[in-house]
Amino acid sequence: LSIPPLHFPATALRRRQIPTLVIRSAKAELREDTDPLIQSAIHSASLQPLFIDPYAACFLPPSTNKDSDIHEQRQQYYCLATKFIDDKLLHIAKRIDGLKQVVLFTDGMDTRPFRLNWPTSTMIFDVSPDRVFEIASHKLQGVGAKIPKSCLFFHIPEESGNMEQGLRSKGFSGNRPSIWAMQGLPIESQSSFEAILSAISSLAMNECYLIGELPTSITLQSDLTKWMDKLFMSNGFKVKIVSYEEIAESLGIVLHSQVNQNQNQDTILFIAQQLRFSDDQMEKWRQEFERVEEDGDEQGFEEL
Repeated sequence: LSIPPLHFPATALRRRQIPTLVIRSAKAELREDTDPLIQSAIHSASLQPLFIDPYAACFLPPSTNKDSDIHEQRQQYYCLATKFIDDKLLHIAKRIDGLKQVVLFTDGMDTRPFRLNWPTSTMIFDVSPDRVFEIASHKLQGVGAKIPKSCLFFHIPEESGNMEQGLRSKGFSGNRPSIWAMQGLPIESQSSFEAILSAISSLAMNECYLIGELPTSITLQSDLTKWMDKLFMSNGFKVKIVSYEEIAESLGIVLHSQVNQNQNQDTILFIAQQLRFSDDQMEKWRQEFERVEEDGDEQGFEEL
């Protein structure tokens, strides 16, 4: 994939020389040098496909090395995953009438809320590490990145420990359609991912989609396909693993190295559909059932 020169929007805001921002910027630079989460997010930003991302370069230090073969291979796979997730998000969102809810699990430096052409009445929720998000927001503001008009954006700190409560407090509803995407969120273990998947299962309305890229390092399972099928189905999702080679072929791209993704890839790409009803849907059904029963009892008394 060729990467053309970066061009920022003509509407980019000029930075104002305000002392408090200078102090904040100095503190942010110090944290960038020492914080492993921030370093990891910057590394991912260096893999961003700049031909579809006009903002990723604002996260990168001038000395970023992009010449190594390993970096080039990682960039290609990251690019394919990003393109796949972008296309699926917009395709599904445009099929939803009325208010749409998009939940993004990210490393804090995801530019999707700013660069994608979201449909009208889209609520975007970003779940990511707060300290990374704070630095990223400051830099994006500096290059004029803005949320599309008629859309709303909310940040939920990943460190809060209660994602469900955080989303609900910002206005998320399990009685409305939602789309979920996962790319870059620091996941330390299999149990951490299982907890996230369980929370999504509780919140996602029936027939909603979860799209994502999962690090294979979180599990020691030898058969990733079988493990994912079992895990997702136990949480109400029907999952399909998507081949990077399949995406590359559809785009007319030749991969640098043909690998068996189930054995050698650092990440595995998937799309899943919710088969269950959300907790909110079940509660609404319970209330309706009770109402019908009460109406039936009242009619019975009238007949007597």
